[in-house]
Amino acid sequence: MTTHEVGYFVGSLSEESINRTLSKSLVRLAPPSMHLTEIPIRDLPLYNRDLDGAFPAEATALKDAIASVQAVLFVTPEYNRSIPGALKNAIDWASRPWGQNSLARKPSAVIGASPGAIGTAVAQQHLKSILSFCNSPQMNAVEAYIQFKPGLFTPDGEVTDESTEVFLRDYLEEFSSFIARVLTVLPPEEA
Repeated sequence: MTTHEVGYFVGSLSEESINRTLSKSLVRLAPPSMHLTEIPIRDLPLYNRDLDGAFPAEATALKDAIASVQAVLFVTPEYNRSIPGALKNAIDWASRPWGQNSLARKPSAVIGASPGAIGTAVAQQHLKSILSFCNSPQMNAVEAYIQFKPGLFTPDGEVTDESTEVFLRDYLEEFSSFIARVLTVLPPEEA
């Protein structure tokens, strides 16, 4: 069985973020065909085109981390009906300089948790629009809008609700299958 290396982004910078806890759950529930590693975004400076010719070390590390994985997973909250600025900033760095977009042809999926009844649905649609422009093949179904309720996850990522655990396992299995399909059609380009 092939194991896919998947980098994941947590859109919130907060250590106590419910989406960070959700990411811990995803790591715990990942199938044997998937290995998840966080791609940190906390220390990235704000994107500035003037730095395209001399990328800061943090931005180079981000691009290297994306290059080292076969797919990316975005675990994001919703801020003001959109994605957090830190996540947009990371995507901007990843897509630059022009012609060196690290997200191009990289299979991706989006998931998020929020206390609201529609989870992170609006932010996810905005993020999918950005990823489309970045030429990242996206898993459009299964969609995953998790309504967070206190106690749904333990601090170390254990899922306490059986139906939510089953859903998350199925989501990850589907993403693993999606990655395999995309990489069959769009094999990674040789460096």
